[in-house]
Amino acid sequence: MIQDNPTLIAAIRDRFAHVDSCPFQGERIFFENAGGALTLKKVAATSAFYAAIPDNPGRINPAGQGTQDVINTSRADLAVFMNATSGQFFAGESGTELLFRLIRTACVNAPKGAKVIGSSIEHPASRSAAQRWADIAGLDYVNVPHNDASGLVTAEDYAAAMTPDVAVATILHASPVTGMGMDVAAISKAIRAVAPDCLIIVDGIQHAAHGQLDLAAYDVDGYAISPYKVFSRHGYGIAWISDKLSALPHDMLIDAPATGWEFGTRDAGAFATVSDVVEYFDWLGGEVSEETDRRKRIEAAGRAIHAYETHLTNAMINGTGNLPGLRDMEHIRIIAGEDNPAREGLVSIVVDGKASPDVVEALNQQGIRTHTRKADHYSGNVLTPLGLEDCIRVSLCHYNTEGEVAKLLGALQDLA
Repeated sequence: MIQDNPTLIAAIRDRFAHVDSCPFQGERIFFENAGGALTLKKVAATSAFYAAIPDNPGRINPAGQGTQDVINTSRADLAVFMNATSGQFFAGESGTELLFRLIRTACVNAPKGAKVIGSSIEHPASRSAAQRWADIAGLDYVNVPHNDASGLVTAEDYAAAMTPDVAVATILHASPVTGMGMDVAAISKAIRAVAPDCLIIVDGIQHAAHGQLDLAAYDVDGYAISPYKVFSRHGYGIAWISDKLSALPHDMLIDAPATGWEFGTRDAGAFATVSDVVEYFDWLGGEVSEETDRRKRIEAAGRAIHAYETHLTNAMINGTGNLPGLRDMEHIRIIAGEDNPAREGLVSIVVDGKASPDVVEALNQQGIRTHTRKADHYSGNVLTPLGLEDCIRVSLCHYNTEGEVAKLLGALQDLA
């Protein structure tokens, strides 16, 4: 267990850039991981190296062939990391852009008069794309309401709204507002029980850094992540698509390979940093288990990360040392409940009598980085039904410490 091993926690933190200080602010605690996780030091070095390479991947010269090998290796690493036994991985502008492309292709190829189903808990990355392209393609959009109290949508919720004419479905793996993880495998099973040929596309952007990824278990057709939220860098997204989705008519160059989905020259450095991330999970799995198989080490890392982040969020909610937890602070309201087993490294709160931006600024002045979520086009689907104009999002990752949680609790207690 990570929490029982201070030496391992120190080794983890040593692998990340700016883990306890900001080049603009100085010393600070980073609880803004849902907005973009810390970057591995190795990723920064890899990015710098490949940024200086002038050759295009695939050209018939040593650099062109070498960078193409890097891309091929990265795709193989992704298959192990996400447990993909078929389909393909490709890069795009961002996770959001990739979700739009996947959902657009699924919708325009759906039978006329079919339906698209999604949930009100979804980030607008998938929800906006599904509603826009359902309208353009002449499809009915079916909304599955999420549970406001728990911040969740379940397989049973989807099943209640399913009909055999549903051709496209979208699922959010984890909410960046409530922090709750959805049971993708169970939701997918509920969808396919009624519409077995439905194209299912998952927004995995928030989930990817906080737990295991297992495409073989999900039985879906598309899954998108944003690597800057999984210890890499900004500027690109990664999508996996099934063989079925790969083969559908989609945007492509005339006479290009029928299953090709990428446009233009690939950034070998972006792919190389993905391999750095996978290598990190592999290393961590070896530290927390005796596994010798690479995939099993990655699975062990995912379990350890989830367990440790649960330990940290429990400390935040229930208290640590002599500090009361959020649940014992009368001026604090916890969104989606105090005891919610679906939580993934994130606690959103409201401070009575104080605007969330003011609380975020007060914490920032003490070197504690958090973030305001407003009831806007990003978060209004979650906050407005709760009667909230905004909230404070405290998002953790497994390089955070219980000592950092204690400093946050002390600062929040002083706001009473």
